[in-house]
Amino acid sequence: MSDNKPWPQAGRERLIVPQPVGTYGTDLPDLRAEMLGKVDAAHVLMMGDNPALPRMPEKPTLQDFFNLRMNESTRRHLLESAKRAKDDGRNDKVVLACMLHDITNACLIRTDHGYWGSQLIAPYVDEEVAWAVKYHQALRYTPDPAVNYEYPELYLQLFGDDYEPPAYIKRDAEYAMQHKWYMTSRYITLYDIYFFDELDTPVGIGEFDDIIARNFRQPEEGLGFDDSPSSHMWRTMIWPNNFL
Repeated sequence: MSDNKPWPQAGRERLIVPQPVGTYGTDLPDLRAEMLGKVDAAHVLMMGDNPALPRMPEKPTLQDFFNLRMNESTRRHLLESAKRAKDDGRNDKVVLACMLHDITNACLIRTDHGYWGSQLIAPYVDEEVAWAVKYHQALRYTPDPAVNYEYPELYLQLFGDDYEPPAYIKRDAEYAMQHKWYMTSRYITLYDIYFFDELDTPVGIGEFDDIIARNFRQPEEGLGFDDSPSSHMWRTMIWPNNFL
């Protein structure tokens, strides 16, 4: 990675068009037509590295995404969840699942984040870890008195006390609770402590370098460039403002 490398599309104003999914159902205007109308010799649509974001290395690792792309509150939340699991003596799979469970919340998409996150990491982790990340979303809504897990009080505040999870969430929770990997996913919900309940000492991604080395298959080409089924998702996080 070189900060002296020239920025793409030099000498022209680079226009950013918001992604469609982020504007549906909102009062935000559809800027696509307006931006396309501005394109001329001095104006182009953004493609490639954006100077407003930290430049990613040519061969990005998982740690690079934590340090250079995640929003601060979710990054802190993930590392603190993993730290609590590690301090309680949970195995590597549980710790890694806790560290990755909200990864798309941090730098890609929040909707159905468990399902997106599972697909994002599946080529690089044990199947059990990807499974746990997928089903933690449904289990988060599902109490289990046997392990002292209750419906989150925060969800009552965020969604209202009359919110009813959709049928697919209930279906997937019922399936997960009968599965052999249930507790791996359930531990995610048990360590899913929110940012207002912070640890006294900040946690850095470096604390988990050994667990990552043992359990996350970092591609030689770098995440986003190894032609895995989720490479495009990692590239979207590298260049989130690309028009195409």
